[in-house]
Amino acid sequence: MQRPAAVRDPWVVFPRRLPDARLRLFCFPYAGGGASIYARWPELLPPGVELAAVQLPGRESRLAEKPYADLAALVEKLAAVLSPYMEVPFALFGHSNGGLMAFELARLLRRQGRRLPVHLFVSGRPAPQVKITDPPIHALPHDEFMAALRRFGGTPDEVLEHAEMMALVEPLLRADFALGETYRYTPEPPLPVPLSAYGGVTDGEVPLWQVEAWKEQAGGAFSFVSFPGGHFFLNDDRARLLQELGRGLRPHVEGYAPRG
Repeated sequence: MQRPAAVRDPWVVFPRRLPDARLRLFCFPYAGGGASIYARWPELLPPGVELAAVQLPGRESRLAEKPYADLAALVEKLAAVLSPYMEVPFALFGHSNGGLMAFELARLLRRQGRRLPVHLFVSGRPAPQVKITDPPIHALPHDEFMAALRRFGGTPDEVLEHAEMMALVEPLLRADFALGETYRYTPEPPLPVPLSAYGGVTDGEVPLWQVEAWKEQAGGAFSFVSFPGGHFFLNDDRARLLQELGRGLRPHVEGYAPRG
């Protein structure tokens, strides 16, 4: 009897499967981004690390689904849907909004008494306790919202100038900005895991001091690395970023040898 085909999980994309992985690296996207951000990362990760890119509703293969605009609700859902993939040791990485998702997911796992990540990596995101004084943009009228997107520089011009495409992605972008802009930090003890924070030297939205302030959330070892780029240094300086990630991941996959 032929076995049924495995059902594809819409929440997780594996660019390269590793059946005997020693460690799984969950990667969370920035505002407007999807799992494809991380498609080429596995080739530069240490052997034994399997990358699991989180695909949120409202983008790429899930474009027709309603995006989340509330971080707490999203993190509750992530804790449930990612649970089957946390049977092996894992680490969390997130850039910008994704860093906040990774952080709050780790805190929720602790409150639930579950396994914690072996390492938390946050990138291009102010520490959660830092008060953000920039005015929110997620509820601005269309023209003002478009102007704000151009200032941020994360949305390609060909998308901004394509009315039909913008009609599809504007609800997602507004929801993604709402995730971060409506977030309210609740103090808890620092997470008892190593924490690495990365920032861009010329990031006009997230000054380095706001990234370095993640040290307050680290109950384990803390490292801070700056990159010579703007907010999207993870794309512009991918090789160096993954080299830094590898420093934190490599101790957990020492001695790995692939089967066969």
